[in-house]
Amino acid sequence: MDPNATYLDLNRAGTALMEIVSYPDMRSSDEAAAYVKKVRTILRYLGTCDGDMEKGNLRADVNVSVRKPGGALGTRCEIKNVNSYRFIQAAIEHEARRQIEILEDGGSIDQETRLYDPTRGETRSMRSKEDAHDYRYFPDPDLLPLELDPAWVKAIQDSLPELPDDKRRRLMSQYGLSAYDATVLVIEGARADFFESAVKGRDAKLVANWVANELLGHLAKHGLEITESPIPASDIAGLVELIETDVISSKIAREVFEHMWAGEGTPAAIVEARGLTQVSDTGALEAMIDGLIAANPGQAESVKTKPQAIGWFVGQVMRQTAGKANPAAVNEILRKKLGL
Repeated sequence: MDPNATYLDLNRAGTALMEIVSYPDMRSSDEAAAYVKKVRTILRYLGTCDGDMEKGNLRADVNVSVRKPGGALGTRCEIKNVNSYRFIQAAIEHEARRQIEILEDGGSIDQETRLYDPTRGETRSMRSKEDAHDYRYFPDPDLLPLELDPAWVKAIQDSLPELPDDKRRRLMSQYGLSAYDATVLVIEGARADFFESAVKGRDAKLVANWVANELLGHLAKHGLEITESPIPASDIAGLVELIETDVISSKIAREVFEHMWAGEGTPAAIVEARGLTQVSDTGALEAMIDGLIAANPGQAESVKTKPQAIGWFVGQVMRQTAGKANPAAVNEILRKKLGL
């Protein structure tokens, strides 16, 4: 026996069950799915649940009722154990339509528990017990009342980590990120941690773009979490540094990223080994541009009336340099040579 512990297994599964009950203040399937997403994110930040819905580690019981505009809430039906955001939305929409059809045909809604069948895209009756008396609730004489010390609760509150909404606001304030970028990054705590490891001393917007777009896109394609990324945060920082210092262009950076993903080394090592350094030698670029203008006088003349036609020359230079020419330098030289 242990005087400080209990051996009761009330959930009969050897694992604690935490249930969160919300007020009936959601008005659409989108709101319900957004609510579950937010709860999942918070729980994962707290480390209390991994939120893996496919494994049943997080599920939702969805209560649905319908009413006419301005009327009282109708009789609810509870849909048990829904295990994905998509199914939550589909179950709500189907159940709402089912109830509306019954009411419009002059029928009434039976308060019951239902299950959602994702294969058929419909709900079906499970049991009619719904109210407390149906479950025969009664006090258990062997269980003492649970009394929590307010000081203990306050200590736990004070020890909580930075939560998603606070982190999103800080990323926007500290790094100047857009609300969209910050929201994408804080969906998972590990994403935000990865970003903050990579952003030190680098352009925050560039780092956010490479993490949120290229890296997360590749991870999703291969079914990997950010914690399983074959590219460390330091290499994302290194790639961004090469772009910032004009060693490579954004276009070449995508090629470098693919080699990074394949495990060929650091960005700097890949650029050196494959000769991907951006051509920024103005002398070499001027000679190339002079040759193009001389060989295409008509195209050069048309730029004077249609400045956007300068893009043709930019494209030719990029082709001749296999995409390695510095776009900014190319544009500057062209504008000078063509009198724009």
